[in-house]
Amino acid sequence: MNSHEVREIEQRHAQDGLRERDSPASPPSEGEDDIVIIYNRVPKTASTSFTNIAYDLCGKNHYHVLHINTTKNNPVMSIQDQVRFVKNVTEWREMKPAFYHGHVSFLDFTKFGVKRKPIYINVIRDPIERLVSYYYFLRFGDDYRPGLRRRKQGDKKTFDECVSAGGSDCAPEKLWLQIPFFCGHYSECWNVGSQWALEQAKYNLVNEYMLVGLTEELEDFVMMLEAALPRFFKGATELYKTGKKSHLRKTSEKKPPTRESIAKLQQSAIWKMENEFYEFALEQFQFVRAHAVREKDGELYLLAQNFFYEKIYPKN
Repeated sequence: MNSHEVREIEQRHAQDGLRERDSPASPPSEGEDDIVIIYNRVPKTASTSFTNIAYDLCGKNHYHVLHINTTKNNPVMSIQDQVRFVKNVTEWREMKPAFYHGHVSFLDFTKFGVKRKPIYINVIRDPIERLVSYYYFLRFGDDYRPGLRRRKQGDKKTFDECVSAGGSDCAPEKLWLQIPFFCGHYSECWNVGSQWALEQAKYNLVNEYMLVGLTEELEDFVMMLEAALPRFFKGATELYKTGKKSHLRKTSEKKPPTRESIAKLQQSAIWKMENEFYEFALEQFQFVRAHAVREKDGELYLLAQNFFYEKIYPKN
């Protein structure tokens, strides 16, 4: 193939990419209708804000959204519930395509002999910022359901006062959450400070998750999901930018911690492990983003298709 022919094909692909971005969604193929996405959302990572986008788009894009509501928000399922859940997700054809979300740790579907695994996605947050947000959420709630009474309602102690007094609600052990959520349903995942759990969480993040975003860069996460999975997320970026629900849930009465409180938490081995996992996720997200988008005049835009087929034989 001559160089000018290659350039023509590349230009044509770029034009096709722009037309595809701006055109209505094409009818889904049979394979697309069998897709299941699982968002095993970590608490206080902007998960409600992101999930609201899925709810707003499900009617327009023709898929189902299902909330996984576990008793007392327990992220670990019993073995019998694991079997039931896997059976539901894989065989409940009336609910496909589906977007499942809930505070549940990663579950490896291959252990149950299924032929087609769901697509896992998730969002994580700086571990100290996540803990501070959760601390105040338990005491003051948020603007999503302001009338709901929270478990620690009435406790006026600030996060800094809790750290200074060595309170249990702000102890380093409370940071141990994002690692076990990605590690999964193994006992070692929930042993606070386990190096094995950290390595397993890293392994799952790169091998079992299609994309893991960051609370601090949620718009980029939404943009890349729309590009990769338009069957579910076509229109998500615009909705995130302009929709009323984009930043709906904000923790009330939250006070940023002092440097002293942060430094005290950062001395713990648990913070170092959770932060290592966060930095690992950040590096992976930035790597994926660097190969998916470009910035021009302060705006991000998605790269057009960057591969094509040639030397196709036999020739008809």
